[in-house]
Amino acid sequence: MKYLLAGIGLVSLCLGVVGIFLPVLPTTPFLLLSAALFLKSSRPLYDWLLNHPRLGPYISSFMVHKAIPLRIKIISVSMVWITLLNCAVFVAEHWAFRLFFIALAAAITAHILSYKTL
Repeated sequence: MKYLLAGIGLVSLCLGVVGIFLPVLPTTPFLLLSAALFLKSSRPLYDWLLNHPRLGPYISSFMVHKAIPLRIKIISVSMVWITLLNCAVFVAEHWAFRLFFIALAAAITAHILSYKTL
């Protein structure tokens, strides 16, 4: 069971890292899931993740403060709108898809802004 949890944690970690670059994929939930799974399955992986120079402070600060730094909020919201407006204008051919992309951007923005700012 520990190997399964560690494997799912590694997949979640990969998705979280990809989410740094893709605005539609959420980073924080995947990283937090990885931390929780590593805590249950492999203490060395958990310690590695929390001590990682890039991901560790991000996870630790979110776990402690339940907040997102202002710079990350600005970048996240900007990238979401740039990407999804691009999809709405240039990719979607039907008005329903355009509306879906705009509604998705609004929902993601509301979710990001619902967290406190560091």
